[in-house]
Amino acid sequence: MLSFAAGLLSLTLTAQNTTSVGTSKNWGSVDGISIIGLVQGPSSADAQLQVACVFEYTENDIHSAQALPANLNGLVHLDDALKGEFTKIRQSGQFKGHALETLLITPPAGSMSAKKLLLIGLGDRNNFTPELMTSVGEVAAREAMRLGVTNFAFASDLKDAGIDSPTALIAGNVVKGIVLANRSEIYLKEHQLSHTKKLKKIYFLAGPSFFEVAGGGIQAAIAEVNRK
Repeated sequence: MLSFAAGLLSLTLTAQNTTSVGTSKNWGSVDGISIIGLVQGPSSADAQLQVACVFEYTENDIHSAQALPANLNGLVHLDDALKGEFTKIRQSGQFKGHALETLLITPPAGSMSAKKLLLIGLGDRNNFTPELMTSVGEVAAREAMRLGVTNFAFASDLKDAGIDSPTALIAGNVVKGIVLANRSEIYLKEHQLSHTKKLKKIYFLAGPSFFEVAGGGIQAAIAEVNRK
């Protein structure tokens, strides 16, 4: 966890247009859920549940030339926190990473800040589209509510995996998916068909170079869904 923070801090000190590690900002709220941006990695974010998005495994993918450098790569540090089990789970096919596939992990005590880790598959990296992230956000929120948590941290991890994705659009689509899931849950509660805890906070994790851009996409999505 400390190594990721050190890597983020290094980038913050040497690059322009970056945000300091540990920075948090409330980008707004929708349906009573605060959407908070956080410059942090998935192994060290303080939340009840950590969600990480993962493509289908290809050899050495999180260490490829296209991926973020190891000292800034949230997936590398997630693997380190789990003592290599993240890679082994993918490599062995225990988690294939098919689109919207999920796997819930209970990390060893002290290895991560979150008590639970939810992996959500993104499918084949060569076929990825930003639209998938709406469904990913929906799955993340539904699973969080099913698990009975009131907050979770979300890491898309696309750039960590080497995908040059449109940051603002990705973040906005995740927000839209979360809202869809939450509004379905509101309907069920109104009709006495569900008794889950209410989601109160969702932390969107971003690296120093992408924090503000992601925030812009989140704010635009919040404005859009609040009009509906």
